[in-house]
Amino acid sequence: MTKESLRIVTWNCNGALRKKWGRLSTFKADVYVVQECEDPCQANDAAYTAWCGNHLWTGTHKNKGIGVFASSHLTLQAIPLDLGRLELFLPCIVNSDWPLLATWTKKANSPNFGYIGQLWKFLQVHRPFLAHPRAMLIGDLNSNTQWDQWDRWWNHSDVVRELSELGLESCYHRHYSEVQGKETRPTFFLHRNAEKPYHIDYGFTGRQWTVRKVEVGANSDWLTESDHLPLAFDLERSE
Repeated sequence: MTKESLRIVTWNCNGALRKKWGRLSTFKADVYVVQECEDPCQANDAAYTAWCGNHLWTGTHKNKGIGVFASSHLTLQAIPLDLGRLELFLPCIVNSDWPLLATWTKKANSPNFGYIGQLWKFLQVHRPFLAHPRAMLIGDLNSNTQWDQWDRWWNHSDVVRELSELGLESCYHRHYSEVQGKETRPTFFLHRNAEKPYHIDYGFTGRQWTVRKVEVGANSDWLTESDHLPLAFDLERSE
């Protein structure tokens, strides 16, 4: 990829990335955002830790966190935002240039603000972090507009609207000209059941990124590895 182009992949690997990174690498991405992966610094697999190389990781358990893995030509700088008990977010700056918020929203033991509610709360406190024309929000949101509730003010649609106000739009929806909640390409299959498809993985990017291609992994290739399919974005920087 040239300096003006970037390939990013997000994937909830459903654990044991040390056994799956080789297959994931076939995407030849510049940045991988991976949920449910183990901490490379505590892994006893030399090949896995070597592949991880340039990475950041956070999690509540050494075997299940979120990682950002970048090619050697990119730099990653963790940003120590006060996240409190919010789960799970990994804010960083890539190439000393643009902010990336890697996400894996969880229930977080919250009776009222689980999953997309966690991201809504993040935005109320840390909105400035994503106020950048090249900002990115990438990951497993465990959410979709189809699950909006009429009496809730932090629905998926509300979060999408707040991101749009910051200039961030979903790469998938831009590329395929689909609306939120009407996706034709699922990214998740409950219990790996092909009859229970959902679209819950996303990549939102700022206005200075042009979306050239979006690719969703095939069921036949990936459901043996995880209940999620990888989602790849080919981007080009435009001033």
